Amino acid sequence: MANSPKVQAVLDRFTEIGIIPVVVLNDAKDAKPLGQALMNGGLPAAEVTFRTDAAEESIRIMAKEFPDMLVGAGTVLTTDQVDRAIAAGAKFIVSCGYDPAIVDYCLKKDICVCPGTATPSEMMGCMRQGLDHVKFFPAELNGGLKKIKAITAALTKLKIMPTGGINAENVVDYLKSDKVFCAGGSWMVKGDLIKAGKFDEIEAKVREAAEIVKKVRSEQ
Repeated sequence: MANSPKVQAVLDRFTEIGIIPVVVLNDAKDAKPLGQALMNGGLPAAEVTFRTDAAEESIRIMAKEFPDMLVGAGTVLTTDQVDRAIAAGAKFIVSCGYDPAIVDYCLKKDICVCPGTATPSEMMGCMRQGLDHVKFFPAELNGGLKKIKAITAALTKLKIMPTGGINAENVVDYLKSDKVFCAGGSWMVKGDLIKAGKFDEIEAKVREAAEIVKKVRSEQ
């Protein structure tokens, strides 16, 4: 099953951006300055995790203030959260695990969904439902790039978004793999920096991450 044009456009932007900041916001007032730091730094995307009460409003603020930003919801556990995320302006849904019901619901809603997978069986389940792009989580604890290469040697049409344990040092090797369409990471948007309002420092770290993407792409 081919991706719809709407979903494919989001997947293409994932690939273009390269590193997707995974954001935990405890206060929606931080959404706008964080969004500005991401835009200025060169990674115009945010996976806002639904772990906090501020997530929904934070997505709404980012989507409204930065229409060119690729804003989505992470750690989505229920179809109700899917609905709330979409209503707030989310362009994609990411979960930490594979729930066929959530995948099916997102497909019916025609919204890009990247479920979390850790095994070939989970990945094959996603493929049976028509997905060809999945999250690999937690990446480093589950064998990292070696496991991705081993699995995709068999599941040749699958593209992977590794998340979990990704940092400025190891992301280079992940991005060099033709099986990795982007990587998710939080090292440039750590909670203590957000809480302290150090958005200039966040912007600098985001810019460093964006430069990593550019460097890897220039060598490919």
